[in-house]
Amino acid sequence: MLEILIADYADDFHASAIVNLMNAYAMDKMGGGEPLPEAVKQELISEMTKVPNAFTVLALVNGKPAGLINCFMGFSTFKARPLMNTHDIVVIEDYRGLQLSQLMLKKVEEVARVRNCCKLTL
Repeated sequence: MLEILIADYADDFHASAIVNLMNAYAMDKMGGGEPLPEAVKQELISEMTKVPNAFTVLALVNGKPAGLINCFMGFSTFKARPLMNTHDIVVIEDYRGLQLSQLMLKKVEEVARVRNCCKLTL
C-alpha cells in the first residue's frame, strides 16, 4: 500500500520518519556520504516547526517511510505572489523506481495551487 501525505510535525511517527529519511539522504553519496550530526537530528523537527509555511510530504510504502519532500514558501518579486520551493527530495534506495518522487511532487503541486503559488522552484 502506498500513501502520500502531508507530515504532522507533532506526530512522533512522522517526526521520526523525517529525521531518519533526512539522515539516510545525508549518508547517501548524493547527500554527501556522512550522517547528520546528532544535534541536527535532535533539533530538526523543533526548528522546522518554527519556519512559517514549511511542510513535508511523506511517502509511505506498506506503512514504512520511503521518501519525503521538504518545502518552504518564498515570494516571487516578478509575479508579486508566493512561490513554493522544494528543498529536499529524498527516496530511499530500496524504494527507487516506484515513481514516488513524481507522486510526492504532485502533492506539492496541490498544496502550491491551494496557496496560490505562481511557481515551484528547486
